Amino acid sequence: MTPDPNTISPDQGAVPPKYVFGPVTSRRLGESLGIDPVPLKTCNWNCVYCQLGRTVPLQNKRAEYVPVEAVLREVEIALSSNRTGEIDWVTFVGSGETLLHSKIGALVRGVRNLTDIPVAVITNGSLLAYPEIREELLPADAVLPTLDAGTSVLFRRINRPHPSISFEEHLRGLEAFAREYKGKLLLEVMLVKGLNDSEEALSDIAGCLRHIRPHEVHISLPDRPPAELWVGPPDASGLMRASAILGNSAHVLHPLESVISLSTIESALDTILGVVGRHPLSEDQLLRALSSWPEE
Repeated sequence: MTPDPNTISPDQGAVPPKYVFGPVTSRRLGESLGIDPVPLKTCNWNCVYCQLGRTVPLQNKRAEYVPVEAVLREVEIALSSNRTGEIDWVTFVGSGETLLHSKIGALVRGVRNLTDIPVAVITNGSLLAYPEIREELLPADAVLPTLDAGTSVLFRRINRPHPSISFEEHLRGLEAFAREYKGKLLLEVMLVKGLNDSEEALSDIAGCLRHIRPHEVHISLPDRPPAELWVGPPDASGLMRASAILGNSAHVLHPLESVISLSTIESALDTILGVVGRHPLSEDQLLRALSSWPEE
């Protein structure tokens, strides 16, 4: 008889998880257990730097793309399979836009009921203009939205959003959420050489940040194969310019050598496949991860 994946016990390990992956070493959150609540490339942006390729077609409809109860069962199993202290955060990070899951609030609350480990939500922030969606995120310990541009023109060139999403709406949503939210608001700016690394572009972003006032600004660099092959990171002068213009709360996140730890995972293959489907790895990163796998 085939085991039911919804009733499998933590020690069976027969059915690989569909929605939970990692822990993954995150530049922003340490050792993070990931939860993917949407199917691959279910997204309302088509960012030029996206590590998962182009978004075709763009999707801006919210739905219960994956069942809440199944996700929470997988989280419970994953938490029981890792020793205390091995996971720093439980993080919702989609293979598309996380907030397109229509029950993201129930998912956040459900995880909070399972563990004392803090919960984070990574999102592009495009749906924060809607009060009911902002409310769904209030129980999270940290929310990590994106702001790559300070003008509508550059927003459309870099993020290439769904036609129904405007830059003004995106910015209003970030500002409103910042006023209402009591947790950590950690805003990401992905710098792309020749697009948003100029003094003018950075000054426009800085002007927006003064209204949002996030706890931290994370300056990220495209370090995995992007959707558009011409995309690249800024040079050293571009990074210095960004650090100077974006303010004291901004700091550069440099690429990690390895993002997977296999030291406590029974099935290395399932873990690697679960991660690379959402976070492509270089050959060097994969080899470093495999070198940490203890011999039997």
